[in-house]
Amino acid sequence: MVKKHVSDCVCEVVRDIVDAQDAVVNNHRCTTSCKKSINQLLSPQADDMVNTTIPFILYCKDCHPFIGSGVFQGELGGSGNTFLGCVETPIFRAVKFVDGSDCCVKLELLLPVTQGGSTPGPTDSGVSDVCRFFPGRSIRDLQSTGICLTVDLNCFCGITCLDPITPRPVSEFPPEDDD
Repeated sequence: MVKKHVSDCVCEVVRDIVDAQDAVVNNHRCTTSCKKSINQLLSPQADDMVNTTIPFILYCKDCHPFIGSGVFQGELGGSGNTFLGCVETPIFRAVKFVDGSDCCVKLELLLPVTQGGSTPGPTDSGVSDVCRFFPGRSIRDLQSTGICLTVDLNCFCGITCLDPITPRPVSEFPPEDDD
């Protein structure tokens, strides 16, 4: 008898649970999943707006969400004076795979934004790393930033997909600073 690696134990138990649940009723309860998001993007309903993006969250091997960060150049209140700003977010849009690579991909940072277009950034509310970026019920959309980073997908162990959207255009980022 071949001894299985200990980490396979959890996989086997969860597989048995899923099989047992499917034997009782084949009613998958995930209302948000990557498979569902891909299907929605490729086959929108007649009354749905055609969306362009499946936003997602990546989880590192330590089970924490990956928080991407990037620097941008903005303008101070229309004065022509520029500043450098920094953003961080757990939400990404896949842009393209690096030529010749199966797992190296360029990701764009997507920022959660309110109805009025502000990007509140993370709070110190004591909630999980992802939920800090979604304070209360104020977030209504995602903002393209044009800020990209290249990652090796082999470094991650989990992904959560959000429902398909069309993010606000990069031309609306960064919002003008009134200081």
